[in-house]
Amino acid sequence: MKISIITVCYNSCNTIEKTILSVKKQTYKNIEYIIVDGNSKDKTVEIIQNHQKEIFKWISEPDNGLYDAMNKGVAMATGDLVGILNSDDVFNSNTVIEDVVNFHLKYNIEASVGNIVQHKEDGKIIRLYSSKYWNPGKLKVGFMPPHPSIFFKRDLFYKFGNYDLGFKIGADYELITRFFLKNKITWKYSGITTTAMLVGGLSSSGSLSYKLITKEIQKALSMNGVLFSPLKIKMRFFWKIIGFLKK
Repeated sequence: MKISIITVCYNSCNTIEKTILSVKKQTYKNIEYIIVDGNSKDKTVEIIQNHQKEIFKWISEPDNGLYDAMNKGVAMATGDLVGILNSDDVFNSNTVIEDVVNFHLKYNIEASVGNIVQHKEDGKIIRLYSSKYWNPGKLKVGFMPPHPSIFFKRDLFYKFGNYDLGFKIGADYELITRFFLKNKITWKYSGITTTAMLVGGLSSSGSLSYKLITKEIQKALSMNGVLFSPLKIKMRFFWKIIGFLKK
C-alpha cells in the first residue's frame, strides 16, 4: 500500500526541515512525499532542495491559499491513502504510517480518524486532541476530528470532490461533512496519535477566528443539506466543556 503525504507551506524555513525529517524517519517506506510551496520568499525552497532525495514531488508557485495548495497536492498524489502533514508539524512517532497502513489493511475502510497532540514552541504538550468519542453526527453541532489525524482513500477526492475554495478556514470542515455525513463513507477510529502540532494555526487564533469558523461551519452544513441548530454551533465551546466534565 502506497501512502501519499502532502505538506503545503509558505515561508516556513523555521519549521519545514523538521517536518521533512519526520517523514524521512518513518519505518514504513512506501511513502510518496509531496510538498506544495506557495512561492516562498525566505529559505524554504532552499531547504526543500537540500532534501530532494526524501521528496517524491515538489512545486513552488503562487496559489490561492492553503486549500488551493492542498488540492494541488491531491492532484499530484498517486498513493492508495492520502494524509496531510502541515509545515510546522511532525509525526508523533516514527511508526505512525506503519500503524495507519496496518489499521487500514485490517479493516478495509475508506478513512481512519485518530488523535493529535498540540504543543508550544518549547515542546511542552498542552493538549491531546482525541477523536475517541467523535462520530459524524457531531458535525451537526460544530465538532470535527483533527484534520491531520485523518487518512483518506485517495479515490474519495475523485468521487466526491476536493477542498472548496469558497471557504477561508473551514474547507476541511466542509470536506469532512461532505465525505462523512452526506456520502457516508466507511471509517473507524484508529486510536493512533498521528501528529504533534504546533499551536497557533490558521483556525485557532482568537475571537475573530471563532466567529469566522462558526459562520463557515453553518455554511458547510447548509451546502450539504444537513439540518442543524445555529445556536448549538455558536455555543459549541460550552458543549465541549460539558462533554469533558461528563467524561
